[in-house]
Amino acid sequence: MIQNYAAYVFVMSLVTYLIRAIPFTAVTGRIKNRFIRSFLYYVPYAVLSSMTVPAIFYATGSMISAFIGFGVAILLAFLDKGLITVALSSSAAVLVVDLLMSTGT
Repeated sequence: MIQNYAAYVFVMSLVTYLIRAIPFTAVTGRIKNRFIRSFLYYVPYAVLSSMTVPAIFYATGSMISAFIGFGVAILLAFLDKGLITVALSSSAAVLVVDLLMSTGT
């Protein structure tokens, strides 16, 4: 049984390594295509957003407080506030909403 896990971990590490190593070996020069360059520029942001946004809605005990915290974060981000301000304000909004909901029941 242990040998199977070792084989699984080996195959997984090999595949992960190849996915990261092949682009470095295959692309030798600068990418000149504007579409591909812009696509590669936005990939990290898209991946981070696709992992973060769903986690926001399941991080609290209530969807209502999650939506309010998300709304506060979006509003402050559009107002060009800093990262710490946005994070602390949205967390405080979630805390206040959760406290208000717990005292109301």
